[in-house]
Amino acid sequence: MLMIFVVSDATGETAERMVRSALVQFEGAPATVIRRGDVRTPEQLRAVVQEAAGHRSLILHTLVSNELRRLMLPECRSHGVDAMDLMGPMLDRLATHLRLTPQEKPGLFKQLVEARSRQVEAVEFAFRHDDGQRADELDRAEVVLVGVSRTMKTPTTVYLAYQGWFPANVPIIPEIPLAPAVLSLPSERVICLAMEPNRLVELRRVRADYLAMPTKSYISLADVRKELRHSEQLCVTHGWRQVDVTGKSVEEVAREVVHLLPIEDQVRMPAW
Repeated sequence: MLMIFVVSDATGETAERMVRSALVQFEGAPATVIRRGDVRTPEQLRAVVQEAAGHRSLILHTLVSNELRRLMLPECRSHGVDAMDLMGPMLDRLATHLRLTPQEKPGLFKQLVEARSRQVEAVEFAFRHDDGQRADELDRAEVVLVGVSRTMKTPTTVYLAYQGWFPANVPIIPEIPLAPAVLSLPSERVICLAMEPNRLVELRRVRADYLAMPTKSYISLADVRKELRHSEQLCVTHGWRQVDVTGKSVEEVAREVVHLLPIEDQVRMPAW
């Protein structure tokens, strides 16, 4: 029985899949695959080689650390173990063509996959919880943006989602009470977006013209001021912080929103 040791300084999952895919070509092959992940020190490497030395074995490794790859060769030779480097030649060839030096950080691929997966989930979450939809699920949101119409809630929500946050947004309409789910959220998770009244009227007029909206109150300066006072009162009542979005880009607004969130959340997310 051949014992194939898959050695990695990350999880080793990718290398194991590669080995098992190759073994499929050898029907009924008397071989067992043993994965040894998180091998990141010379001591751990030597322990794996010694383990393999006690069997009829082959070591296939995907070590990104140049130091560990260099150590693996003499260790295997001294114990009479055959070994093959699956990662080193690829890194060397890429470094030559890209004219760059590899970072040699274990687990980077897994981190990238996890980050991408979270981004996809976050964007889906943002679209499902746009404009007050699925209010009963707002407790799952990491940040909820509230504000009157045309205060950049949706574009800011989407931008935050692409940064890996799970955001939602809820419109503030004076004649319609906010859903109880919004009012029950921790105040530090709710951010109100506000805008200078005259600028807000301009944006609403453009939208009203485009959609041929008949509602005059929507673009009335007096009514807009009334809406903004109402949203400000809600902030005072419920302890919500505000971000003035007047003249700011979506990126600037999103950055200000994040800076208002709990410190522990900011630390775990990537810096912009």
